[in-house]
Amino acid sequence: MMTNLNIRSANADDAENLALMVEALLGEIMDGIGSPVFNFNGDDTRLRLRQFLDQGNYIVFIAEQRNAEAIGFIALTESHALYAEGAFGIIPEFFVRPHFRSQQVGLRLLEQAKAYGHSRGWKRLEVTTPPLPQFDKTLAFYQREGFAVTGGRKLKALL
Repeated sequence: MMTNLNIRSANADDAENLALMVEALLGEIMDGIGSPVFNFNGDDTRLRLRQFLDQGNYIVFIAEQRNAEAIGFIALTESHALYAEGAFGIIPEFFVRPHFRSQQVGLRLLEQAKAYGHSRGWKRLEVTTPPLPQFDKTLAFYQREGFAVTGGRKLKALL
């Protein structure tokens, strides 16, 4: 367990560090599934991050070492559905730099996300992970932390 870890809310000034971690996350996913399913542009991502954070509809918690090195983050958005009994949280992105994995950084970020969700009155959090053997450790982490596979696959249609 990392004792020199700080978890804090992100702001627009964090866009550069967050964009670098998003790029690493998307690259890791595409390498794992063997398909270029994401378009990534660093400048566009930094601009979008600043806008999302300023608007308050994209909540991010950053994990930092005491020397202020950003080593991970979790992002949350609010959605609404009848099956979820109203408002609930979605984790669209969650990343811990590989060197810092298995040191409870992800656990601490997830605890912060759950606390935020409780404060918003959410009854649930949802997250998607690729259903491939390369992501079995990710799935096991979520299941240890109370997430259950609810079936289905994430699908998309470009508009």
